[in-house]
Order: sequence, then structure tokens, then C-alpha cells
Amino acid sequence: MTTATTPPPKRILSGVQPTGKLHLGNYFGAVRQHIALQDEGPCFYFIADYHSLTTIHDAAVLRQNTVDVALDYLALGLDPDKAVFFRQSDIPEVTELAWILSTVTSMGLLERAVSYKEKIERGIDASVGLFFYPVLMAADILIYRSHVVPVGKDQVQHIEMTQDIAGKFNNRFGTVFPIPTYRLDKESKVPGVDGQKMSKSYGNTIEIFAEGKPLQKTVMAVVTDSTPVEAPKDPEKCNVFALYSLFAGDEEKAALAARYRAGGMGFGEAKKMLLEKINAHFGPARERRKQLAAQPEQVEAVLRRGAERARAEARKTVALVREAVGMKPQSVV
Repeated sequence: MTTATTPPPKRILSGVQPTGKLHLGNYFGAVRQHIALQDEGPCFYFIADYHSLTTIHDAAVLRQNTVDVALDYLALGLDPDKAVFFRQSDIPEVTELAWILSTVTSMGLLERAVSYKEKIERGIDASVGLFFYPVLMAADILIYRSHVVPVGKDQVQHIEMTQDIAGKFNNRFGTVFPIPTYRLDKESKVPGVDGQKMSKSYGNTIEIFAEGKPLQKTVMAVVTDSTPVEAPKDPEKCNVFALYSLFAGDEEKAALAARYRAGGMGFGEAKKMLLEKINAHFGPARERRKQLAAQPEQVEAVLRRGAERARAEARKTVALVREAVGMKPQSVV
């Protein structure tokens, strides 16, 4: 129970773009932390389909990707009774807030966005939406008056931009928004099958919900060096060992490292051990996902219920914003 001396729990917010199938890098870099945070305070998690329009221009693909993200998170343990889970596009107030925030956002701030420059260099169209992305992200965060945003290092600048935008609005119109802070996701080094950082853009991922022969083929393709079976091997320089370590306990890691250093163990055997770990860890979630996929109406009900809860909060914030800037309350719902 909250008292006069006990502050209310901090509100946590995060979004995930429906840009493709989740992989081990997504899981160890973000999803696992998101699931754990459900027990730390009120969480708002949304599927960022508005944001994905900067790169996805196929309606069927966007619809399927959105369903896939919902299935993935629910199967991996997101509890819709604990966290508010919804589609970004089910909250139209967020685009209204984004416009209002854009009127206190300087061009210079947006022009300094590193993510925008990097995406342009990778060949993504330099659309107004891509340039405007940080303002919509600020609206996503501020419309629920969020306090903490878990992010990777590459998103820290966007949170700092949100802080700047919220501060300017509050200075100009009175304090409406709490200034959010970021929480760095626990950084896990997840190598792809080629040894680079695991990323969809590199085409080197191991998908969480792959199974059977497709998963086996991917795991057996993890790049290793040409050290012969009988020779000692350095576990610290092995992609297979790095991936195995994500799943294994300390004793298991130490045992495998000792076998590497002793020689007589081939990389093929290590890959089979990795495959067993992946199957054991994600096997139950795969079964839950299949059950959920067979009940699409249940998944849709979860997203709609989440949207109702999220929109109730969004409307409260927009009402405060409209009053602050001198607009009348919405007359049409």
C-alpha cells in the first residue's frame, strides 16, 4: 500500500518493432529482461507497428510480423495480467501527442540523431518518418508518463532526446511529464553463426522458435576455426562456447572449457551440446507458442485488453497536454 512517505512504483515502458522473427540476440539482449521486469513495477510493453512503417511497406508482412511478436512474447512468459501489452497503433492519441511535441523540438536535436544517420548509410530511405522517429518515440514514452525505459546502448541517445523534449514542454507549458531515465539492458555478447554480433541485418541469427532440422542446420553452421579434434582449443575464442555459455551454469561452462583445453573434443560435439541446450531452454515456450497460434482470437483479446488499459492512460495525459497548451478537451471519442 502506498503511503505519504512511500512513492508509487516507477512505471516501466518498452517497445519492440515487428521487423522479423526473434532470435537469441533479441532474447538475451532484451526480451528476457522485459519478462523479469514484470515483477518490479507496472510495465507497458507495446508492439511498435507505427515505427516499423519506416522499413516495412508490405501490409501482409506487417500484419504477420505483429502477430508473431505477440505470440513470441506471450509464449516466452509475458503475463498480460501483470504487464500492459498492446499494439502501438491501437493508441491514436500517441500520434496527436507526437505532433504537439514536435512543436517544441528543434531541428538541430533531430539532425544529431546517430541512429538516423546509420540507417541512411545502410540504405534505408531517408523518409520524414525516419527523421521524425525520435519524436514519436518520445510520445510513446511520455504519453504513459513513464519513468524507466530499458534500452540497449544504441537507444540511449533517443532517451536523452526524450528528456530534452519533455523538459522543453514542461518549461514552456508547465510540468506535465516526469523526466524519464533509461535502464541499460544487461549486455550479453551474443555472436551470430558467423562470429559477428547476432543481427537480422547480418543474416546470421539463430531463431528462438526454430526447431528440428532447420535449427540443427543453423547451429551446425556456426563458424569455428580449423583446429583438429585432437588438439587443445581456446574456449574464449570459440563462437560455439560463447553461445553455450549463455545457457549453461558455471559448473557446466567450466567442464566444457576443460574439455576444450585438454584436446580430443571436436567442434561438432560442442555444437550438439549447444543444440541440446537451446532445445531444453526454449522447448516449453515453443509448445506454448503452438497452442497460442491455434487460438488467434485469444491473442487478439490480450492485445485489445491491453490497448484499453493503455488508452485510458493515454487519454489522461492528452487531456493534461491539451489543457496546458490551451486546447479544449476532445469532443469526439
